[in-house]
Amino acid sequence: THTGILNAKPNAIQLPAGNVFNLLIISIVILGTISLILGIIGIALPILPTTPFLLLTAFCYLKSAPAWHKRLLESKHLGPYIKNFQENKCIPLRIKVYSISMLWLTISISAIFFVSLWWVRALLFAIAVGVTIHILSYPSQPKR
Repeated sequence: THTGILNAKPNAIQLPAGNVFNLLIISIVILGTISLILGIIGIALPILPTTPFLLLTAFCYLKSAPAWHKRLLESKHLGPYIKNFQENKCIPLRIKVYSISMLWLTISISAIFFVSLWWVRALLFAIAVGVTIHILSYPSQPKR
């Protein structure tokens, strides 16, 4: 009998479980690295949010490359973004205002100038509402 995902079809190519696991690990590392690149770009480019990308990177590296996760947290420039959110579970007010402003600016420009289908516009605005609610659901970090 054939069981499991790899053996769902009788004529399927059978790969050892280790190869699939290695492919999954490599995929998670690649996702984390892409997220890291976007997070770094987000430091200089206001349209991209830095912290969410770095949090995704930290999660991916924690699950796939613990040594890279450790280096990321110990990074002089990137570590504080992650540690601040993990420790305080809050977002500085200026980051909230900036993030929400950039979100609505970019969504509005996209919906008005680049999208002609009404349902895609509605979807973009629904996403913006959802992200705004999510950002506002976190307490603001108190001033130090």
